[in-house]
Amino acid sequence: MELLNKAGYQPVERPAWAEIMIVNTCGFIQPAREESLHELRSLAHHKKRGQKLIAAGCLPQRLREAIIDEVPQLDGVISTRRWMDILQVVENIRGNQSPKPIYHIPDVPDMGGDDHGVLRSAVQGTSAYLKIADGCRRGCAFCSIPLIKGRAVSRQPENIIRDAKILQELGVQELILIAQDTTDYGSDLGIQDGLAFLLEQLTDAVPDLPWIRIMYAYPGYVTDRLIAVMAERQQILPYLDIPLQHADPAVLKQMRRPSNLEWVYRTIEKMRAAMPDLALRTTFIVGYPGETGEKFQTLLDFMSEIQFDRASAFPFSFEPGTASESLGDPVPPEVKEERLERLMLHQETISLRRNQAWIGRTIPVLVEGISEDISIGRSQRDAPEIDGLVLIEGQAEVGKIIPVQITGALVHDLTGRMIDSQPGG
Repeated sequence: MELLNKAGYQPVERPAWAEIMIVNTCGFIQPAREESLHELRSLAHHKKRGQKLIAAGCLPQRLREAIIDEVPQLDGVISTRRWMDILQVVENIRGNQSPKPIYHIPDVPDMGGDDHGVLRSAVQGTSAYLKIADGCRRGCAFCSIPLIKGRAVSRQPENIIRDAKILQELGVQELILIAQDTTDYGSDLGIQDGLAFLLEQLTDAVPDLPWIRIMYAYPGYVTDRLIAVMAERQQILPYLDIPLQHADPAVLKQMRRPSNLEWVYRTIEKMRAAMPDLALRTTFIVGYPGETGEKFQTLLDFMSEIQFDRASAFPFSFEPGTASESLGDPVPPEVKEERLERLMLHQETISLRRNQAWIGRTIPVLVEGISEDISIGRSQRDAPEIDGLVLIEGQAEVGKIIPVQITGALVHDLTGRMIDSQPGG
């Protein structure tokens, strides 16, 4: 979007008004592919004369020419690895007189693009996502990301800091660091303990940016130095998203995931000792091949012991081409759904208890909107879109971090009232 804007293209609100329609697709699991294809087919069906339709992102990278068979009205495809070439693709498509679509998909895993001076972030209100790396070198058996994204490639620290400074100048209050594996940052650059190093550099470079949030940490790579940096640097929120996927060692080995549960217990104990208000989010897969009822119960027991603040779960999705393909998909769909429901109900009980512990406390809240006489915001414990909200009595200033006394707790959300003092963060 930033490249197109700089070249004079303007976004429009409705597809019917567009000259160029670009769909940024997902190819990770079957439901996401189906959703992407549905959107492409819908736009193709209503495409007017002169309009051009481009499929971008992960789905073209994974399906390549097959996507044209699914949506023959496409005018072009551009893969996730060459997003920085969107201008070239758009111009070529606009001048293309041939009915054949234009392909822009590399055969080699070249991520490129970090020297284009483009701000790789998505700003939402006063929060912004900032990508620090792309691709993944982990060998998780169920995961298609390496097939789509290729090897892990870290951005240069100075380029990340450049973008962070721009975001600070734009008034962003929350910077959310993302990658397929943030804890692997810098490994390809020869930087030891790269995420901790980057956080030190960032907090020094953008001292007026109040909140920095870390997503997608990998088990086994949350180091003592990272914990210390998170605890010592007040801008770094006491929040960590660390997808564990399961808790039965046999299932984890089948997944080709770290299966040392002692590391999990020990590391979480260290983190909570260093950051008493730490909020932990995780993700689990249910119905993985080999997951018996007993192994699923091991997962529920583990959740009871750790007491995660937030947890998401998904039924196993059989993905051709991944290392788990040979295992098949033996767990029936109805069993997957039953386990998914049980797990989420179990987590709701834990989440409610964790939320209730905040009643009576005063916490900083980033205000994001107003609905009648209620202000809506997020606490340090809540990442955008995936976690809860704080519902505040009265009208607060949107985009500000204000102190809120918590008066009530729901399963996902908190309620509170504004404290009469200067905003803080």
